[in-house]
Amino acid sequence: MARRPCPRLFRGLIRYGCAISLMRRKMELHRRFLHPPRRTFFLFGPRGTGKTTWLRQAFPDALTIDLLQPDVARELLARPERLRDLVRGEPRRPIVVLDEVQRAPELLNVVHALIESRDRRQFVMTGSSARKLRRGGFDLLGGRALVRTLHPFMAAELDRFDLGDALRQGLLPLAVAAEHPGDVLRAYVSLYLDEEVRLEGWARNVGAFARFLEGVSFSHGSVLNLANVARECEVERKTVAGYVEVMEDLLLAFRVPVFTRRAKRETAAHPKLYLFDAGVFRSLRPRGPLDRPEEIEGPALEGLVAQHLRAWIGYRAGDATLAYWRTRSGVEVDFVVYGAAGFWAIEVKNAARVRPEDLRGLEAFGADYPLAELLLVYRGERRERHGRIWVLPVEDFLRDLRPDRLLAQPSE
Repeated sequence: MARRPCPRLFRGLIRYGCAISLMRRKMELHRRFLHPPRRTFFLFGPRGTGKTTWLRQAFPDALTIDLLQPDVARELLARPERLRDLVRGEPRRPIVVLDEVQRAPELLNVVHALIESRDRRQFVMTGSSARKLRRGGFDLLGGRALVRTLHPFMAAELDRFDLGDALRQGLLPLAVAAEHPGDVLRAYVSLYLDEEVRLEGWARNVGAFARFLEGVSFSHGSVLNLANVARECEVERKTVAGYVEVMEDLLLAFRVPVFTRRAKRETAAHPKLYLFDAGVFRSLRPRGPLDRPEEIEGPALEGLVAQHLRAWIGYRAGDATLAYWRTRSGVEVDFVVYGAAGFWAIEVKNAARVRPEDLRGLEAFGADYPLAELLLVYRGERRERHGRIWVLPVEDFLRDLRPDRLLAQPSE
C-alpha cells in the first residue's frame, strides 16, 4: 500500500508555495545591500533568499532563462548551443540571466564562448548550489566571472527588525514574509531533501541524511565532532564528513576557521560549524523537556550574529575574513573579523547583564593583539565601556551593521 503524505507536511508545502509568492511581493519593498557588478557574475544563495526577486529589480530588461522550468531545461540540455541562438536573437538585451544554472551546467561552455566572442554580453548565472558545477568539472568560467552570494536579510535591510522574531524564525526572506513561518521552515527543509538531495543523488540514503540534519543541529556554533554525530545518526564517520560537504555545497552551512595570524599562544585546530540561518537551525534542532532554553537560545543568538557578519563581509566584496579564536587552554572569543576593513574581536553573550568573567576572553585577545577593537554584544539595553572593551546591545549592533559602515559604527 502506498504511503499517504503527512497532512502536516502537505499543509506546510502549500504554505511554502504561498510564502514564495508573498515573499516576492514583499521583497519589492526591501532594498538589499547586494550591488550588481557590471561584468559577468555568478549569484549563489540558498533557496528562499530572494535571488529571483533581486534579479527582477536589478535587471528588469534582461533576457531571463529560467532553468527550473522543465521544458526549458530539457530543451537546452538536449541542445546547449540553442542558448547561443536565443542570445543572438535578442540583440537589444545586453544582459542575460540564467536562473539556477546548476540544472544545466553544460551551458557554461556556451557562455564561455559567447564571452570570448565579439558579441559581448553580461551574463548573470544564479544557483542554490555550486556542487554540481564543481563536481562536473566546470571551472566557473576560469575566473572570467565574479562570484557573489545573496544572504538572508540583514537587520538593516528591514523596516522593522525584532530580535525575538529573528531568533525564532530567522531572517530567510521566505520565512519573514510567511504567515506561518514555522510550517514554512519545516517544508523548506523537506524541499531541500527532496529536490536537491534525492533528485541529484548526493546522498544515497535520504533517511540517514535527514537524521544527520537533526543530529548536526546540536553542533551549531561549536566545533564539529564527526565521530559523535556519526554515532548519533548510526552511520559511518566518513559518511558524516561527506554529508557536511553536501550541506556546505548546498549553502546550508558554513565553517568558521581558527584565527592564527601571528599567534602568541597555541590555538585550537578545528573550525566551528554554523547553519546559515537562525530559523533553519531552530527548525532542525529537536526540543524536549530535558532541554534548557539557554541551550537553544545561546547558539541561535551566536548564529544570528555569525550570519550577519558573514553577509557584511560578503557585501563588502570580501575585504575581511571571519574567524574565531580559541587557545589550547580554553580561552575563546566568538568571532574575529580581520582584513582591509579593520580588525575586531567580538564576543556574544545571551544575557542581559555583563559579568567580569564574560570579558576575560576579549581581555586575553586584546593583550595578544593590541591593535584589535574589542566588542561584546549582549541582550541588555545599555552601551558601556570596560577599559578597551565596548559593550553593546546586540539588537543595536545588528541594526547598525551595514556594508557601507565599519563594525560598531552607529547610525546617525
